[in-house]
Amino acid sequence: MISVDAFDLKILSALQDDGRLTNQELADRVQLSPSQCSRRRMRLEQDNIITGYRAELSGDALGFGVVAFIQITLATHSPGNAEKFRSLVGRIDEVQEAYSLTGDADYVLKAVLRDLKGLSDLVNNVLMPHQSVAHVRSSIVLDRLKESARLPLKQLADS
Repeated sequence: MISVDAFDLKILSALQDDGRLTNQELADRVQLSPSQCSRRRMRLEQDNIITGYRAELSGDALGFGVVAFIQITLATHSPGNAEKFRSLVGRIDEVQEAYSLTGDADYVLKAVLRDLKGLSDLVNNVLMPHQSVAHVRSSIVLDRLKESARLPLKQLADS
C-alpha cells in the first residue's frame, strides 16, 4: 500500500467528485499552491493511485435499457479452460465488469444491453455455446439503488 497524507486524500476526493478540475481549481479546493498540487497529482498518477480520467456516460440516455448480472459455472476447472473463458469475456463489449468468485458460481458478469433480445443473444448465442461454460444464470436489474466508483477515502483518513 502506498502512503498518502491528508492533502493527497483531499486531492483524491476532489478528483473523484470532478476529474475535470483544472490544477488551479484543485489547488483552491485543497488549499495548496498550484505547483504543490501539480506535483502531488503527478506523483499520485505515477504511483498508479490515479489510474485514469474518463467521461461517465448515461446508458439510459443512449438506449441501454437492460443491466444484467450473469453467473457462470465453468465446464471444467483447469487453467486452460479458465483462460478460454477469460479470453471470451475480454471480447464481449456488453460486459462492463467480470469477477472470479468463491461459492456456487465461478464468475459473475455485469452486462449492459439495449433490450431483452440483446441479453438473450448474449446468453444463448455467445456464453452457453462456448466450450468453457457449463451453466449460465442471469438476473435482470429492476432498479438501481446506488451506483458509484468512488472509494471510501474517509476510511484512510481515520486510520
